[in-house]
Amino acid sequence: MADPATYRPRAGEIPTSPGVYRFRDPHGRVIYVGKAKNLRQRLSNYFQDVANLHHRTQRMVTTAASVEWTVVGTEVEALALEYSWIKEYDPRFNVKYRDDKSYPYLAVTMGEEIPRAQVMRGTKRRGTRYFGPYGHAWAIRETLDLLLRVFPVRTCSAGVYRRAQQSGRPCLLGYIDKCSAPCVGRVSPEEHRDLASDLCDFMAGDTGRFVRRLEKEMTDAAAAMEYERAAQLRDDLAALRRVTEKNAVVLSDATDADVFALVGDELEAAVQVFHVRGGRIRGQRGWVVEKVEDVTDAELVEHLLQQVYGAVDEVQDPTLAPEQSRAATRDAVPREVLVPVLPPDLAEVTTWLSGLRGARVDVRVPQRGDKRELAETVRTNAEQALALHRTRRAGDLTTRSQALAELQDALGLDEAPLRIECYDVSHTQGSYQSASMVVFEDGLPRKSEYRTFSVRGPAGDGAADDTAAMHEVITRRFKRYLSDRHASGEVDGSGPVGAETEPEERRRFAYPPNLVVVDGGPPQVAAAARALEELGVTDVALCGLAKRLEEVWVPHDDYPVILERASQGLYLLQRVRDEAHRFAIAQHRKRRSKGMVSSVLDEVPGLGPARQRALLDAFGSVKRLRAATVDEVARVKGMGPATAQAVVDALAGATASAATPAEAEAPGAGAAS
Repeated sequence: MADPATYRPRAGEIPTSPGVYRFRDPHGRVIYVGKAKNLRQRLSNYFQDVANLHHRTQRMVTTAASVEWTVVGTEVEALALEYSWIKEYDPRFNVKYRDDKSYPYLAVTMGEEIPRAQVMRGTKRRGTRYFGPYGHAWAIRETLDLLLRVFPVRTCSAGVYRRAQQSGRPCLLGYIDKCSAPCVGRVSPEEHRDLASDLCDFMAGDTGRFVRRLEKEMTDAAAAMEYERAAQLRDDLAALRRVTEKNAVVLSDATDADVFALVGDELEAAVQVFHVRGGRIRGQRGWVVEKVEDVTDAELVEHLLQQVYGAVDEVQDPTLAPEQSRAATRDAVPREVLVPVLPPDLAEVTTWLSGLRGARVDVRVPQRGDKRELAETVRTNAEQALALHRTRRAGDLTTRSQALAELQDALGLDEAPLRIECYDVSHTQGSYQSASMVVFEDGLPRKSEYRTFSVRGPAGDGAADDTAAMHEVITRRFKRYLSDRHASGEVDGSGPVGAETEPEERRRFAYPPNLVVVDGGPPQVAAAARALEELGVTDVALCGLAKRLEEVWVPHDDYPVILERASQGLYLLQRVRDEAHRFAIAQHRKRRSKGMVSSVLDEVPGLGPARQRALLDAFGSVKRLRAATVDEVARVKGMGPATAQAVVDALAGATASAATPAEAEAPGAGAAS
């Protein structure tokens, strides 16, 4: 643990301007990001007597080895930059709101030439308008099925759409009038885009316009004695009304608001939000957060607003029409944001949100009336979510801490292994050799830092056995660590860092794990230890977990470390090992599947899929192509003399390498084959 006095900057070096600061650990990894109206005043708080700091802040400043800062022009810029850096570096001491589940949205891909309505989860994409979130995917499909009667937009995948274009026949939805079938030209792309825009407007709350339009069309059709059309419009109108009835009216029709509630204690908190558009609840979302830093409820609310609204600019597509882009932003950032407590920097947060929306946004605490009652309902949901979370994960944080402490004691480590990397090798009788690296931090998987390796071997055809493969993988990983550490430079002080000194791409290998785990027993452990010794890496602990008896092996020890079967430390090692095994098998299967459909033509420079298809269409098979001359190959559409020569040379080389050793040595063997 570091003494903060060793990297404390001089008070005169720190500016009094607004800015964002970062604490880094001894390996240069960002562990905390914060913002300040006055950098000097804020950073001075971290370098007082450690005993006076909150215990979480104590842990952060003693883990850090340096601090740096970036000055910005305004406090609003500091708010945006803080969000950007938290998202980029994912610091372990910052509060992170994690969804208690992956919520589905109704998404309309307005960025595509032919927009598509579908269910989407996960990261939001540019040029797509989202509505929800919904509690269940079936609720979206049920809603969309009703809306397709009135707004028959495309819902099929790209493959289905292409097949319909090629065959000239629409899919089933096109035949039953639940798709306008732009794939076969029933409507133009412009007309289909108008349908998609109307669907978005309806989902955004502009329901009355479409209901009135259908009522008028139904009346006109009945007056013209077009009774079949009137009956169809009547059913369409009923479908729209059923959709609007699904969402309870809770506020006045003109109300667009997000209503937040926060419930928690010193260790964790639960957050719920109701998205109200046009006076109706359009979606609900929840998070549970562990308080890894010393923050108040007001600061938690500010971090929450950063996460919820910070990605709005990232999913906007500049190719969209301005009115479509503004509408998508209005869907994401409402006129009112109702919170349980006001954030400490209310003026800056309000200015930032207003800039995102392009119109004024009010951030306030509801005091009375319907909005206050709705806020209490949201709070009740948050209380129930926290109770459910505690029931499901009772003692989870304590359990993870216990597991790390047990591993520290069993392996004789100086500190708990907060970052664990595990490696495994997978292959089929020596072919398609693949290896995996999985990462666990604080006892939880960090999937964004998983890596895979294709094992090459000294001759490029794979390693001789599993131990040689493990030696190669560990060598490659820690060579990268050493080169990245050299490129990024050792942390040797503190001070401001400008944009010109920040690497364009975060160096993920510039810091080592606390513990390396290999899947296997003494042979695999010895191979990994030899690789680390050859590279001079001495600050990384190593062990192996053998499957048969779940024994823990350490280098240069004749006997294994035996952990109790019910111990949390062994359970964590098993989880890490099993995850590495799963990831290695997945990569191996992917390579094997790709290799089974590969062709010798894949190796020809400049010969892409289109030219390969043209050659196979012209000659019928690779066998006939192998017998062709350069002039015959060059006559194929899209081929030139140079590419034709490359094709003939590649096929001749493949033929020669496929020959037996005796044939390869015989004169003329390559030409004869």
